[in-house]
Amino acid sequence: MLSLPRLLGRHLAKFLSKPRRHRSELPTSPPQLLQATLRKGDVLLVEGNSRFSTAIKYLSQSTWSHAALYIGDHLGTAADADAPTFCDVDINVGVRVVGLSEFAGLHTRICRPVGLGADEIDAVVDYMVSRVGNSYDLKNIFDLARYLIRTPPLPSSVKRRFLELGSGEPTKAICSTLLAQAFGAIRYPILPEIGSVPVSDAQDAEILHNRHYSLYLPRDFDVSPYFNVVKPRLQSGFDFHRLVWHGDADADADADVAQRQRVAQVA
Repeated sequence: MLSLPRLLGRHLAKFLSKPRRHRSELPTSPPQLLQATLRKGDVLLVEGNSRFSTAIKYLSQSTWSHAALYIGDHLGTAADADAPTFCDVDINVGVRVVGLSEFAGLHTRICRPVGLGADEIDAVVDYMVSRVGNSYDLKNIFDLARYLIRTPPLPSSVKRRFLELGSGEPTKAICSTLLAQAFGAIRYPILPEIGSVPVSDAQDAEILHNRHYSLYLPRDFDVSPYFNVVKPRLQSGFDFHRLVWHGDADADADADVAQRQRVAQVA
């Protein structure tokens, strides 16, 4: 039998996961182009449209409310949009594997780590996949729910501290914190605090201090100096000279010819 807090958490999760009427930004790349651009180990940021996503976006002052790891063909074929090519954490299901179709119609961004070898990428993927089946950290739901009822004006430093997410229990997870743990397992930086130490030649050497994984948010992969932002349209041989704009004479003429051909076929 479920405890009262867990039962309330599940009902609250279902409520918060429902989409809001207000739409987020539309996708900037078609699914086929996005799929062709992704590489194993990429982090896909997602602008969700649920009540829960609204709270994450407000508190992080960011477009991005969700993050998933692209695992490619790690579990088998990645031939279509329904193949299990992503590992993420869902508010209702917990840690899961899903296809690209799960994010259909949503604004996304690819963030790519730099300099990882195949073994290191596999280690990150294995860390995530080994947690499949773990539940979502319900403490995070209660932490965020109160900000949907009332969103008080908070300074950025305070918002960051409020988003020290989750209970930290090993069998419970949140999307960005699980990703932070996965990359932390191979000592790959996301957004560490950078300090300095004196060295013999009078130059200060940088030294990184890793923040606790519970402090990481989806936005941190976007602003990280250690992840490249990859834009599918620019990766596919983009040439702005070949763009067709509404009002261009040739484009309007081609559209007129096509319309006449359709009318003739119907007649």
